[in-house]
Amino acid sequence: MLQTINQTLGKIMPLLTPVSVVSGVLLSAYLNGFADFVPWIFAFMTFAGSLAANFQSLKAAVIHPLPMLLALFVLHIFMPLLALATGHLVFHGDSLTITGLVLGVVIPTGITSMIWAAMHKGNVGLTLSIILIDTILSPFIVPFSLSVLAGAHVEMDVAGMMKGLFGMVVIPSLLGMLVNQFSDPEKTARLSANCAPFSKIGLALVVAINSSVVAPYLKSVDLRFLTIAVTVFLVAFTGYVTAWLLGRLLKRPQEEITALIFTGGMRNISAGAVLATSFFPAKVAVPVVIGMLFQQILAALFGQMLARSKLKKSCHVDKKTSLPS
Repeated sequence: MLQTINQTLGKIMPLLTPVSVVSGVLLSAYLNGFADFVPWIFAFMTFAGSLAANFQSLKAAVIHPLPMLLALFVLHIFMPLLALATGHLVFHGDSLTITGLVLGVVIPTGITSMIWAAMHKGNVGLTLSIILIDTILSPFIVPFSLSVLAGAHVEMDVAGMMKGLFGMVVIPSLLGMLVNQFSDPEKTARLSANCAPFSKIGLALVVAINSSVVAPYLKSVDLRFLTIAVTVFLVAFTGYVTAWLLGRLLKRPQEEITALIFTGGMRNISAGAVLATSFFPAKVAVPVVIGMLFQQILAALFGQMLARSKLKKSCHVDKKTSLPS
């Protein structure tokens, strides 16, 4: 039954996020009080995703660092510069909206990228390595990038942020990897399969709760809102495409390319929303909050594109092997 539920949730993932966002906004008065549960749900999701990885996969990602460096290049050099240039082109003179666009891409890669990478048979060890390293660096990278690119100085509780990210990502990841490393493979596979549907349900809950927190910023839809939405969508779309092209150009294995696509394209958008609403005027928060609408939709879209690409390759190989010699 759990596997049936998991397959059904996987098929409706493109609809799950926007429905969760709308539900969060409409039910904000009821869901707002559950924000304290988000880190715990995140921790479970990370643990469930990490069950597919072990320390050998993490070691391999560190020994062969090129894919990780490619992801960090997309995350913290290419995308911030693209967001800054796009912001000045589309919203010239509007420093707050430009800062919001930059903030939306300098935040660390999304924890949920591990769920998508695992779902599409990506390199989970590499995905996990990128998440861990990017998360640990994020308290330093985010304020530095904003200061350099947007001229903004962000005062944040670095120790508190590090503690939260360790609790949500590092510790549950290590626990999941320890289970994989020392438990019976069949039991680990069964546990991972049983956790999978609850991870997807957890994702919907996290999106709904975070949407309820920032609901006031999503209730006014006008031409400016639509312009920001289209811009955010195109910038985010470019992140996925760039990661995919870099992987193809450098002839990386398919499982590495899959990991690069999701880690390079996704962001920990809920953390970005908290930063935006805590340290900036409301105008800065708007592009970040809008990004929540597209995060999982784009992941699902590129997941479908990956599946079609793999199907075409397999059909091409089958045709070659069926030809008489």
